[in-house]
Amino acid sequence: MRTILALLLAACTLLGAGSWRAGVARVDVTPDEPIWLSGFANRNRPSEGVLQRIWVKALALEDETGATAVIVTSDLQGFSRAMSDRIASEAAARYQLPRERLLLNASHNHSAPVTKDVLPLYYDLAPPHQAVVDRYTAALPGKVLEAIGAAIANLSPGTLSFEQGLAGFAVNRRRSRPNTRHLPGPVDQDVPVLAVRDASGALKAVLFGYSCHTTTLAGYQISGDWAGYAQAALEDKHPGTVALFLNGCGADSNPLPRYHGTDPDLAPYSVALAESYGRILGAAVDLVLHGKMRLIGGPIRCAYGVTELPLQQPPLREVLETAANGRDALKSRHARHLLAQLNRDGKLPTRWPCPVQVWRIGSDFNLVALTGEPVADYGFRFKREYGWENTWVSGYNTDLTAYIPSLRVLKEGGYEGTDGLWEYGIPAPFGWAVEEVIADKVAELFARCAH
Repeated sequence: MRTILALLLAACTLLGAGSWRAGVARVDVTPDEPIWLSGFANRNRPSEGVLQRIWVKALALEDETGATAVIVTSDLQGFSRAMSDRIASEAAARYQLPRERLLLNASHNHSAPVTKDVLPLYYDLAPPHQAVVDRYTAALPGKVLEAIGAAIANLSPGTLSFEQGLAGFAVNRRRSRPNTRHLPGPVDQDVPVLAVRDASGALKAVLFGYSCHTTTLAGYQISGDWAGYAQAALEDKHPGTVALFLNGCGADSNPLPRYHGTDPDLAPYSVALAESYGRILGAAVDLVLHGKMRLIGGPIRCAYGVTELPLQQPPLREVLETAANGRDALKSRHARHLLAQLNRDGKLPTRWPCPVQVWRIGSDFNLVALTGEPVADYGFRFKREYGWENTWVSGYNTDLTAYIPSLRVLKEGGYEGTDGLWEYGIPAPFGWAVEEVIADKVAELFARCAH
């Protein structure tokens, strides 16, 4: 009798796992004119050619209830809240896709174009260069929506499976800086992999992740950096498959070693390293694909919410006035930005909005999607709380808000803790409760996904 029950349970599991419909699409978002590249403030001219084309990709999943959810990945530095809200609003109108069922992720690529409302204080572009950025930014939401629509239109029966691998080129970057080698160096080197196969069992799409900055390259050619090379390696290895990269909690991790000097003789080594890291990550994913993966059954339940992160005491007006007239260009722009807010509103913000998403697929798979640049501690915390083997924690979703420090990193200070605020326009470091406020919102969304 027990054997019969076991067989019936196994049959029901396989039936549920095979009741998916999935669709995938990609749209080329490579600029067609020279444009300023994002991520590094020391660049002094627009792009000079294309090393690798860059993409927006979409994976649509429809469960047995007919509910659809879409993951968008991109070779961009980030989305802004305004851009995400616009895309989400249009997706709801065109495709009846609720906000909680749309996830927008960026690889945080530092060889992608600047967009108008992401890190707006970081760049001080001359009008002709800003006009190029404005044109590119204006066209981008339409291309994201095109990818979403094409993925939904391509829905067809298939299966989902999940497992994790490992890759080792991410290094905690706080250990690579002067006077910080003594600090703890946690790095999340897990490689989560979600495989989408069609009804015949052929690989249709593979969604994979890693927690690390995409900063191997710092030159003037457009590319997807190591994340782009990893996707290309997988697509070459599996013809007809679309590979999508979902960045994790890599705010305090860099691909190392790397060459970022001004010596032009080093540039070929940088490209070779980016290709090498891409091949390493692609190999890690391929090993998972060739191993035993767990079939994932539905339904898919999604929740979205915005919490308010506390800020520490904002600077006084006289401090801002001094900084506004200082020699540091970025800090001066930051101070002028805050003074304009102070003059307009009579005060500076004491809390900062932080969107959070949770997806749960059946009882087998959890996806926690955080905003901004979360440090590795968040990945470890939520996998510890919700399941090491079946929980995927992603950063760089919805809004490139800021570095999101854990309590440990906040106490340590440094760039990811307290100093990396200038480009984001935040008036003060996050308050001591930042980690718990995010954890409480994640717990609330998990509870909402339980029903």
